Amino acid sequence: MKIGYWLSSEEHDPRELVQNAVLAEEAGFDHLLISDHIHPWVDAQGHSPFVWGVIGAIAQATERIQLGTAVTCPLIRVHPAIVAHAAATAQALMEGRFFLGVGTGENLNEHVLGDRWPRADERLEMLEEAVEIIRKLFGGEYETYRGKHYTVEQLKLYDAPSDPAPIIVAAKADNAAKLAAKVGDGTMNTSPDEDVVKTFKKAGGSGPIYGKVTGCYAPDEKTAKKIAKERQPNTAMGGDVSTELQLPRDFEAVAELVREDDLEDSLVLGSDPEVWRKKIDEYEKAGFTHVSLHDVGLDQRAFIDFARQLL
Repeated sequence: MKIGYWLSSEEHDPRELVQNAVLAEEAGFDHLLISDHIHPWVDAQGHSPFVWGVIGAIAQATERIQLGTAVTCPLIRVHPAIVAHAAATAQALMEGRFFLGVGTGENLNEHVLGDRWPRADERLEMLEEAVEIIRKLFGGEYETYRGKHYTVEQLKLYDAPSDPAPIIVAAKADNAAKLAAKVGDGTMNTSPDEDVVKTFKKAGGSGPIYGKVTGCYAPDEKTAKKIAKERQPNTAMGGDVSTELQLPRDFEAVAELVREDDLEDSLVLGSDPEVWRKKIDEYEKAGFTHVSLHDVGLDQRAFIDFARQLL
């Protein structure tokens, strides 16, 4: 199991994200995953810088560590051709250390240009078409594409790297896992769902399988619950809430129903390394090959130092 560090764009400003990436590399983490949002989940998080600018800065500040988006939605807010352009540039700057994580997105980020928010099955159909476009453009030749959802007219990426960035397709349900197997170079999920992993592999999927352990590093569980309730209440919201709500204030309204005790099932709480290790082991047992640690606490330097013993 390779352990990475999660760069939460919703919780840190651009300079902090770059600094945390450097600290993670120095600590020995295997890889970085960075979220791609235009809004935070709740206002208490307070950030959401433009991910591609941050990636460029991280490329210059690091030397070894791999970096991927978790995840970019190449469907509505950003056309897949523009995502291909950005990813190709990121791969060049990272000198082969970049991978592109893609998914079907959230209304929170995708409604901002006034576009209709499609149903989940249509978004999955759009994602398949988007990945096809991105792969074509990674080839570095002129491409014209006229699909059901997207059009590209005579576009060539002049700085397409000779080693195109791997495309990791997020999947938290069977139909998405089958698509990841069909068009992806790996898959990603934020819960240790063994069934989704099995579906991905049965459908012919191969390559890395990325997971995410979210927790709140604090001196004790009580303090951790208090911090997490303010900064990351969305982790305790079930169903389709995360994909369907439009604004941070909508998540804050739902968060009024979240109790601190509700966070026990969705977050690792406190500073006991065995508790963090137990959650990592859940992903390994489910068949994941990689997992990133996401601390919603206030002191990332202290957390990174703590996490060295988990690597």
